[in-house]
Amino acid sequence: MSVHQNEANSMSTIGKKVVVITGASSGLGEATALHLAEKGAILVLSARRKERLDALVALIVAGGGHAIAVKADVSSKAEVQNIIDKAVEAFGRVDVVINNAGLMAIAPISLTKTDEWDRMIDINIKGVLYGIAAALPLFEKQKSGHFINIASVAGIKVFSPGGAVYSGTKFAVKAISEGLRHEVGAHIRTTTICPGAVDSELKLGGSDEQSSKMLVDLYQQAIPADSVARAIAYAIEQPTDVDINEIVLRPTCQEF
Repeated sequence: MSVHQNEANSMSTIGKKVVVITGASSGLGEATALHLAEKGAILVLSARRKERLDALVALIVAGGGHAIAVKADVSSKAEVQNIIDKAVEAFGRVDVVINNAGLMAIAPISLTKTDEWDRMIDINIKGVLYGIAAALPLFEKQKSGHFINIASVAGIKVFSPGGAVYSGTKFAVKAISEGLRHEVGAHIRTTTICPGAVDSELKLGGSDEQSSKMLVDLYQQAIPADSVARAIAYAIEQPTDVDINEIVLRPTCQEF
C-alpha cells in the first residue's frame, strides 16, 4: 500500500465524524478544531466566548469545512447537555466528545484561594463528568462513541509547590477516564491526553503573581497547541477495535 493510500485511509476514519469540542475558543481546543476540520470532521465547538467561536466557525466554513458554535459554560450541567442536544439536532449523532475545557490556577495551598479551587473543580472535574453524562446515553444507544478527556502531566506527577489542587483535578480526570473505560464495554472508546507545557491561555488562569511568574518561565519551553491536536487525531483515526487509552506528550526538554 502506498503512502498516499495510507493517508487516504487515515482521513476516511475521521472524515464525516461528528466531533464535539469544549473549550474550543483558544489553545488546544481551537488547534484541534482546525486540525480535525482539515481531516473532514464535522465540528460542534463550544466555549463561553461566543464571538471567538463564531470567528473560528467562519474560518472553518470558509475553508470548506462543517462546524457550528454552541455557547456553554461546562460548569453548568444543563449547558453541557445543550451542546450534545444541539449536535444531534444539527447532525443526527455524535461520534467523539473532547472534554477539553480547563482552568489552571497555580498558587500555594497556604494562600487558601478557595474560589480558584472551586472553579478548577467545577471546570476540570465536574465539566468532564457533565460531558460524559450528556453523551454516554447517546453513545450507548448508538453502540459507538469516543470520549477524549484532557488531563495533564500534572495528573501523573504532583505539580508542587503551587499546583497541588490543579494536580488533584487532573489526577481525578485520569481516574474517571480509566473507570469509564472499564465500565462502558466494547463499543465505546476512552482516551486520556496528558500534555506538558503547551502554548495556550491555560497558564493565565491564576491570580497569584509569584506563581504566574514561575509559569511564564516554565512555558518558555512550550510546544505548539497543534502538537496535542495531532495526538488527538491519532487516537480518533484508529480502527474501532483499537482504543488508545492514554497519550503523554511533553516538550523534549521539559523535566517535570
